[in-house]
Amino acid sequence: MHADLSRITFRPDARYSAVLAQQGRVQLDADTNEQTAIQLYQARVTATDLIGQHGGPAADAGFRIDMTGGSRELDDLSISPGRYYVDGILVEAYRPQPGVPVPDPAEADTKDNHPDAAEQPAETPTTWTYWDQPDAYRDAERPEDRLPTRFPYLAYLKVWERTVTAAEDPALREVALGAALPDTAARLKVVWQVLPLPGDELDIDGDETKKAPVREAFRKWVAEQRKATARIAVRSERPDQADDDPCLVKPDARYRGPENQLYRVEIHDGGAAKDATFKWSRENGSVTFPVDGLDGTWVELATLGNDDKLDLDVGDHVEFMDSAVASRLDAHPLLRVEELDLPGRRVRLSEEPPQHVGRRPELHPYLRRWDHREGGRAQERQTKKGASGRLRNGAVRVEEGAWLPLEDGVEVYFQAGGTYRTGDFWIVPARTATGNVEWPTDAARRPLLQAPLGPQVHYAPLGWVMGEKTVSDLRLTFKPLAGEVAAASDEELAAEEEARAADAAAEAENEPADVASAGPAHGAALRSQTTAEAESLAEE
Repeated sequence: MHADLSRITFRPDARYSAVLAQQGRVQLDADTNEQTAIQLYQARVTATDLIGQHGGPAADAGFRIDMTGGSRELDDLSISPGRYYVDGILVEAYRPQPGVPVPDPAEADTKDNHPDAAEQPAETPTTWTYWDQPDAYRDAERPEDRLPTRFPYLAYLKVWERTVTAAEDPALREVALGAALPDTAARLKVVWQVLPLPGDELDIDGDETKKAPVREAFRKWVAEQRKATARIAVRSERPDQADDDPCLVKPDARYRGPENQLYRVEIHDGGAAKDATFKWSRENGSVTFPVDGLDGTWVELATLGNDDKLDLDVGDHVEFMDSAVASRLDAHPLLRVEELDLPGRRVRLSEEPPQHVGRRPELHPYLRRWDHREGGRAQERQTKKGASGRLRNGAVRVEEGAWLPLEDGVEVYFQAGGTYRTGDFWIVPARTATGNVEWPTDAARRPLLQAPLGPQVHYAPLGWVMGEKTVSDLRLTFKPLAGEVAAASDEELAAEEEARAADAAAEAENEPADVASAGPAHGAALRSQTTAEAESLAEE
């Protein structure tokens, strides 16, 4: 989650059920965020326990896959509307319908005078398709995005969550606060993508026309995808040149930064260690700059930052992003800021961004700043930038089995033999009060290797596409637990009648005693009433 956070405190193994605010205490974003995380965790675990790994309500199960016609290279899939749950996460495939605008009288006159001048707008479809699904951003010009040309293949659902800020969704910004103030809270968005998996990538043990072997093969494939073999450790060590720095921190501090920071270490290019790269930020990757225009290598920005800590400077590395790049977890080369035009709010980058990135304003392009640099300490900024080692495409090469310095005494260690995935990240709070970083250690205070915090990706099989218009539905459904109150059985009715007869017998048996104990007056009154009833019956 690329957001301006102080730290992340949610730990499932701590078994906390709620966050309690105390009077007179400072309230931090971490406390509120932990309460949200606790509630999400509990709700999703409960849903998974009741539903299973995936499933949809029988009355409104979404994501049914059907193959539609088209040219052979541009086959399409239709995705039915409805709801589906994957690992307890609610995923909805409803397609929004456009609103109805207030009619314009001038347009009405035009239609009356020239009936053929204005045609009725095309009806908006109610279902998504493979090519226009909202979070996958499929491009027919990219061969890797096309559906497989060989049958069979599996259509599956990929679900994960990513952070959205006002840089990407301007509607999140409260305009009443003014442009000079920062944005407020960020959002977590559920991203769903229907993707194809060629059948030859599944190890199907059995008849591939049956659903059970396909589901089992997909389960094994998911287990392989979820293997997190990359692990890192982080520590803070007092730099050799610490005595040369101004006494802005404690003399014995190992973390030498002048401010509290939340470092983010994120994998950029995935793969084996020889191919993998990473990037890091002291602000959790939250420093972004919305793009207003692009002209070659010149980028016009909405702002250049509010201060020298959150601005851009020559030598900074930036990532050119938009909603499509963020949702697809694509890794494009990081670009270097070569020149600044402060009056024009423009920066010149080392290269022109890729042609399919940042050209569509509706995808809200922006630059994300990262804080590593090409070797050595930069002296041109008051905020120190540490040695980053060798770079490849603007990102730092992964070197396993050694402590790599970031800045101000913070060092990272990559475990040998790891396999890295684009987007994997770790969060490291650094605090001036302790002169240290917050990272798990053993009893001897040795840093412990940790798996990435995310992104946590979830999968579900949808359809086994075996040919033209031949799709085997692999979804699961469930019915509501509630139902009507069942009618009483014959045994229950007989038992109830027997109990009623026993109560009547007990009342009759106790009646004389009750009459005697009630006294002469009450007894006489009862006898008179009984006599009167008998006489009335005799007269009839």
